[in-house]
Amino acid sequence: MSKGMIILITGPSGVGKSTFVEKLMAENPRLAFSVSTTTRVPRPGEVDGRDYLFIDEPGFDTLVARGAFVEWAPVHGHRYGTLRQQLENLMQAGRLPLLDIDIQGGKQVIQVFGQELVSVFLFPPSWEELERRLVSRNTDSPEAVAKRLRTARQEVAAASLYRYWIVNDDLEAAVARMQAVIMAEECRREAYSTPPLGDY
Repeated sequence: MSKGMIILITGPSGVGKSTFVEKLMAENPRLAFSVSTTTRVPRPGEVDGRDYLFIDEPGFDTLVARGAFVEWAPVHGHRYGTLRQQLENLMQAGRLPLLDIDIQGGKQVIQVFGQELVSVFLFPPSWEELERRLVSRNTDSPEAVAKRLRTARQEVAAASLYRYWIVNDDLEAAVARMQAVIMAEECRREAYSTPPLGDY
């Protein structure tokens, strides 16, 4: 019987992680999105408990003090974290937890889970395309976009920590590559708790 796995997808702001993850999950019902906890306010259309778990600063401090997070980090003036209990619940239910988090949090998750983790770094096809995507979102000022682009160059430098690299040039093709990664990981010898035919 194949054991579960934890999937980490990371990339710079504007690379298209949310759209990529949404399509990936629509095609693979075993995946379960790990909803991050954040101190930022909801954006238009975001729903508490579906997109993020929205919490105030004192509430976040309480969770940190309890050791409730697998990882947490400040990002663009707010804090984000992954609750340990949420991952455990998903794995016990036989689901494959999928984490869509930033570089700082990704480093912590890699340290915690090691080889249990399927870590994927999502790249934009070019710096020019990344800037175009950030501008087209219409959620940040020109100064904020410039800051995100500077941060993105620093984040890409951490890509060597990740096991797989996928370029999000064409959404269909990028998701197909990710599906291939998941299939390959499920076929690894180490993914089985017992041999398929039992002891021999």
